[in-house]
Amino acid sequence: MLVNLTPHPIVVRTDNGDITFPASGQVARVTCRQELAGYVLLDGVQIPIQRTTFGQVEGLPEPQDGVVYIVSGLVMTALAGTRDDVVQPDTSPAGAIRDADGRIIAVRGFQ
Repeated sequence: MLVNLTPHPIVVRTDNGDITFPASGQVARVTCRQELAGYVLLDGVQIPIQRTTFGQVEGLPEPQDGVVYIVSGLVMTALAGTRDDVVQPDTSPAGAIRDADGRIIAVRGFQ
C-alpha cells in the first residue's frame, strides 16, 4: 500500500494508464535552516551563497508492514537513506512528464 504524504496528488503514468495517489491529508515535512556560506563576486556585485542544513522530518509515521510512504524529494534527502519504506516521485528528466508550459503532470515511477 502506498500512502501519499505530499500536499498534492501524485500521478504515475503506466502502459495501462494513469494511477493517481491522492494526498492523504498528512504531510511529511523537513525543517530547514539557511546560513550564509560566502559570496560570488560578479561585475563588482556580491551575490550571497546560502548553505541549507536539514533538521528533523515531521509528519512521517513510524514504519508499518506493507506500507510505503510517498514523500517529497526534500524529505527524502533529509532522511539520507535511513528509511527503506519511503519513495519520492521520479522527477528526473527521464521520469517526469511535463505539459507544454513545463509543469510536471505525471511521473513514470518512483525513486
